[in-house]
Amino acid sequence: MSNQNHVKKHQVKIFCTGGTIDKVYFDALSDYQIGEPVVGNILKEALVKFSFEVASVLKKDSLEISDEDREIIYQQVSAEACENILITHGTDTMINTAQRLADITDKTIVLTGAMQPARFRNTDAIFNIGYAIAAAQHLPHGIYLAMNGQIFTPDAVQKNRAAAQFEVK
Repeated sequence: MSNQNHVKKHQVKIFCTGGTIDKVYFDALSDYQIGEPVVGNILKEALVKFSFEVASVLKKDSLEISDEDREIIYQQVSAEACENILITHGTDTMINTAQRLADITDKTIVLTGAMQPARFRNTDAIFNIGYAIAAAQHLPHGIYLAMNGQIFTPDAVQKNRAAAQFEVK
């Protein structure tokens, strides 16, 4: 058997669900809306040297993600052949989605998001994406959240809204 039979189509598969990371501000409406996923452009601008594929699953604020939406995310992630998964997600219910994925044991799944839209000059999105991509490629199989320069497991993390960060609970 040749090594080519073991070559993966892409090194990281990225599933985008919306959230602040992909929000666009519309001046005339004084409102934010979920735009197209930004992660592909961020990685291209960073000149990354690994293969990746981006799939848009949802375009929702995480407070609008339902159990049915989580089931769609679960089905797509569990059916994916790639073992290194990044999920961009809104931060308010990211933990809920991570908990729904907990029984997928044959992949490294990392969820990340942002407190400020990626299109803003002052954003945590670009750092969080880079950190989460590295985590997805190097951590053992399991479900993780990558936020604020830290790795968390879904059962031991909480969002601290007042401090705009995730922390161990």
